Amino acid sequence: MSFLIENWYLLVLALVSGIGLALPVLRGGAGLGLQPQAAVQRINRDKAVMVDVREAEEYAAGHITNAKHIPLAQIEERLPQVVKNKKLPVIFVCATSPRSTRAQMVAKKLGYEQPEVLAGGMRAWAAASLPVVKS
Repeated sequence: MSFLIENWYLLVLALVSGIGLALPVLRGGAGLGLQPQAAVQRINRDKAVMVDVREAEEYAAGHITNAKHIPLAQIEERLPQVVKNKKLPVIFVCATSPRSTRAQMVAKKLGYEQPEVLAGGMRAWAAASLPVVKS
């Protein structure tokens, strides 16, 4: 017992570290999401569907080739119409990731088995020098 009293700061450090590691799981997310290169592999290997959840103006300014456009506000209504096979991986993308994470949670609620988020969103995609289409 005296060890814990004398080394209370180690106990606090361990507790804070554990909470930091557990937060992504507790929030319902899958951690940081897929890096752009991993997303490309999922698209090519597993036939993943890319869904862009940004607003129409953002999508028109530049989006990933073949990405389906469903604004976040319409995701619950339109996702089942756009991606009918709930077993396929679905990768959500927005500008930086927060909207994608919300879309991922909605997809889980709708029964999609493999909803994922593009870590860093379109910024990370462009930073990785991957192709962007403008409409």
